[in-house]
Amino acid sequence: MSTSAKVYIISVAARLAGMHPQTLRQYDRLGLVEAGRAPGGGRRYSARDVDLLREIQRLSQEDGVNLAGIKRIIDLENMVDELQRRLAATEAALLDAERRATELAALHPGFARRSVVPSQETALVVWRPRRSPEAR
Repeated sequence: MSTSAKVYIISVAARLAGMHPQTLRQYDRLGLVEAGRAPGGGRRYSARDVDLLREIQRLSQEDGVNLAGIKRIIDLENMVDELQRRLAATEAALLDAERRATELAALHPGFARRSVVPSQETALVVWRPRRSPEAR
């Protein structure tokens, strides 16, 4: 959490999420929500944590999803978020590489004719050093 972001103590976060503080502690123990910690060890919840608590409440009460299912949903959503970040970074790197290739082709006109063609084939080459004649 950034130092300027709002954080809530457990009683305030529980009230905002419409839950009992003990429920928040249980969810923290189960890994559904990972609250930050104050220097003294007290839990601190961000606005994002409170939104997640409300979503947990909704999934549980309205959709009838059990806590194990909710944990799996949260884990999968986090995985999707991470994959989307990685995809965006990969796309940015690809655009940068294409830009540099275009610049290189402009500097060296023969470069475009000798472009590397991507292939889906993979080959494994095993290299073993030759034995010296004395070792045979």
